[in-house]
Amino acid sequence: MTESNVTVTEFVFLGLSSQPEIRLILFIMFLFFYVLTVAGNIIIITLIRLEPHLHTPMYFFLTNLSFLDICYTSTNVPQMLSNMVGKKTISFSGCATQMYFSLSFGMIECVLLGVMAYDRYVAICHPLHYTVIMDQNTCVQLAAISWSSSFLSSMVINILTLSLPYCGPNILNHFFCEVPSVLRLACTDTLLTELVVFVFSIIIVFIPFFLIVVSYVRILQSVLRMGSASGRQKALSTCASHLTVVALFYGTAIFMYMRPQSKSSRAGGKIIAVFYTVITPMLNPLIYSLRNQDVKKAFRRAIGKQRI
Repeated sequence: MTESNVTVTEFVFLGLSSQPEIRLILFIMFLFFYVLTVAGNIIIITLIRLEPHLHTPMYFFLTNLSFLDICYTSTNVPQMLSNMVGKKTISFSGCATQMYFSLSFGMIECVLLGVMAYDRYVAICHPLHYTVIMDQNTCVQLAAISWSSSFLSSMVINILTLSLPYCGPNILNHFFCEVPSVLRLACTDTLLTELVVFVFSIIIVFIPFFLIVVSYVRILQSVLRMGSASGRQKALSTCASHLTVVALFYGTAIFMYMRPQSKSSRAGGKIIAVFYTVITPMLNPLIYSLRNQDVKKAFRRAIGKQRI
């Protein structure tokens, strides 16, 4: 990125509403969501760390997901809350940093959900070889690949986005810096950059999603061959939480990134962004705690220890 390409020194957020009364209501609501997200995911991480019987590959990846959700929502929500009660501006470098980490964490979640689906496939379809296939080294390597590949992919997209000239206007019709909204402000043709973003979206979003679909097709086939009804129910219950999270995150992310930007509704895009940056990270710990018997038992034991 050269200095001649940058004449805009800061961006101005339009946010979710221009009315002070509504902004106050939104501030209280999103502050509550943020506190609930951080507290819920910290509880999940703490329970898994304290309970030895949860030291399995499934919960190792769940720990990664919970930590990721804290990072993801902390990248965007504090900025959004600040804009609701104070300045609505962000520096060019601040926007670049937010855009990089927000996209990175979103990509990591896509890959990590694919890895978690593969873990469930091995556990249900190859139970006798599960501990051999999903040993500690393999789990660490899969997690490392999820994080490193996403950070590198986000770097490529951000370098291409920020190398474009930005000479005005500087009004972002969004509540945080996101690649599609920033690209709209470039003072040149963005077709090539949009094409690169689309290709990386296919790689980072579609390939893990394809892995999830294939994994659950095989899981369903294996479950249907089980003779025991209780065995089928137990197998499906271990997948229910993950499938719910996948539906929430992938449904909104694909809708936002896998369609032509020229046809997108900007107001609708902001609402969709709220779901995958705020709502999904908040619901993940609730989904896993309400639908997962092991987590609920660990929580009851932790509460019982506190009372003694």
